[in-house]
Amino acid sequence: MKTDTERPGEFELIARYFAPIAGAGGLGLLDDAGLIRPARGYEIVVTADALVAGVHFFPDDPPASIARKALAVNLSDLAAKGAKPDGFVLSLVLPRGWTEDWLGGFAQGLKHIADEGGCPLIGGDTVSTPGPLTLSITAFGSVPAGRMVVRSGAKPGDILLVSGSIGDGALGLKVHGPDRPDWVAALTEADRAHLADRYLHPRPRLALAAALQAHASSAMDVSDGLIGDLAKLLSASRIGAEVDLDAVPLSGPARAAIMADPALLELAWTGGDDYEILCTAPGRDYPSLVAAGEAAGVPLAVIGRITADAGTVRYLQQGQPREFARRSFTHF
Repeated sequence: MKTDTERPGEFELIARYFAPIAGAGGLGLLDDAGLIRPARGYEIVVTADALVAGVHFFPDDPPASIARKALAVNLSDLAAKGAKPDGFVLSLVLPRGWTEDWLGGFAQGLKHIADEGGCPLIGGDTVSTPGPLTLSITAFGSVPAGRMVVRSGAKPGDILLVSGSIGDGALGLKVHGPDRPDWVAALTEADRAHLADRYLHPRPRLALAAALQAHASSAMDVSDGLIGDLAKLLSASRIGAEVDLDAVPLSGPARAAIMADPALLELAWTGGDDYEILCTAPGRDYPSLVAAGEAAGVPLAVIGRITADAGTVRYLQQGQPREFARRSFTHF
């Protein structure tokens, strides 16, 4: 392992690992700030997420996976707003003992997701700490003026939909973590790999952004659990909902895990790390939204409807009311 004096300093580190993946707005990462030029008639959408080793990922996770997740969770927020990514800034707080091999892998993973999402690096900061590895990303996107899809736009009578599949991330955390529960052994190797990958590498639904902008009345991404995040959307819109839990989409590997341990069904609904899109659309618009999702390769499932009973959610499982003691992941 190289000593502190042998490792590159801050400016050499930036030039070696991050300047090569910066976009034009990063100005070569030689300045104190980046530059974004929104098109005429567009507005800037801003989102930020911080990730801490031991809280959001395991300290020994592959560095490329850590980088991919850090940016992907921000791109997921932009997608839910109907925004096109324009760039991001990264604050990287490195613990003592970091290596160039680790940083090289991190930069490679960051470039992969930045290229895939069309969201170039435009600036940031790099410092060291005696504490855990910490990352903070602020991402910027753009939408036509007045067209950002907000949480507060749902109306009574709207249809409630969710993209992709729910529960893979929370189950994947159990599969990938060091203390694997007994049910993991009942899964096939392919099922375990699928669930772990969904936890390690969130898939921001950027392909839905334009369709949400055109047809959705409200939207947010599912990061802390479907049940808890739905409560946030309903609170913002000051409405209620009726939800058919049997209609919530589950992947084949998630169903296999639930067959092995039926108690996992509640974890799938409440556990988080899905990064799918939860949205509403008027009855006249939702078929077009579903069709656009199919065309983009991201299915949308109807899971309920919006009611006028503010703050009231009726969950039904096999036609019977269902209550939840724990609704989502929370930091506090």
